[in-house]
Amino acid sequence: MRISSKYILRAMTHDANDLIDIFNRLFQTSENTILIGGYNEPLYLPSDEASPYHRVIFTRDYFASALHEIAHWCIAGSERRLQIDYGYWYYPEGRNRDQQQLFEQAEVKPQALECLFARAAGSRFFVSQDNLSQQDACINSTFADNVAAQAELYLKHGLPERANQFLEALLSFYGDRRST
Repeated sequence: MRISSKYILRAMTHDANDLIDIFNRLFQTSENTILIGGYNEPLYLPSDEASPYHRVIFTRDYFASALHEIAHWCIAGSERRLQIDYGYWYYPEGRNRDQQQLFEQAEVKPQALECLFARAAGSRFFVSQDNLSQQDACINSTFADNVAAQAELYLKHGLPERANQFLEALLSFYGDRRST
């Protein structure tokens, strides 16, 4: 029995440079913002004397890191986008239970968008509680369920405008690659 080639799932490579191209094409002019990889840590920097562009910086050449940082940018309002790292706090790994709860509350929407972006690109998504050394602070967490529920809410009620633009561009780019 022969299987039609339309049913064969083609392995795709996921190159962060494609995300840079897609993002910059969409937002460099309209939002004065560019996506940059190759750094040791992710960071958001508003325009300054070093760059006329706002910069969404992701870790090394990690595809998932780029998607995650784009998700944060898509949620940040105009005032937040004028501040380094959107003016948010960050407790490093080793958070206690209360700090972990605050982290998870702040991360539900970005990780839900990241999940949708990953699906659109045909890549894998893993929920991140970002607290590996304190597993007991993550026990009994409903974080993964909350991320999935938020992703469903986005699909039902719509995504933020910039997130929707990026999602549509991913679907177009990766959909085209799947069909070739």
